Amino acid sequence: MNVILLENVENLGNIGDLVKVKPGFGRNYLLPKGKAALATPENMKAIEARRAELEKAAAEELAQAKARFESINGTELVIQANAGAEDKLFGSVGPVDIAEALEGVQVEVQRSEIRMPDGPIHSLGEFPVGVHLHPEVNAEVLVRVVPTE
Repeated sequence: MNVILLENVENLGNIGDLVKVKPGFGRNYLLPKGKAALATPENMKAIEARRAELEKAAAEELAQAKARFESINGTELVIQANAGAEDKLFGSVGPVDIAEALEGVQVEVQRSEIRMPDGPIHSLGEFPVGVHLHPEVNAEVLVRVVPTE
């Protein structure tokens, strides 16, 4: 399936690129989310006419992500959790807990923007956690998990 990208899509391409994707990815993700349009001659002409408008919107989105980066990057969060012997947590600290902690310091972050490649945190200590704000902008937050008193 050939599609024309209406947004920069990570690991796929930039605005206006003609890319070949698997039909399920295009039909179930790119087209419904408005990230791409079918590669028909009419759509190609329409997108070339709107290209400047699309690039301007992408630049504004990048600027907003950079502004959010300044407020998020280097933030240190303290999350209290119930812990047992050997500093093991009863449960875990995941993206939802981190998003709520960031909200507590007046920083808006979606749960889906939090990147935890090693999975949820299951022990006490300090852990760097990535926040994916934009395909070109990634921030890092230090999460300190401490026992509840």
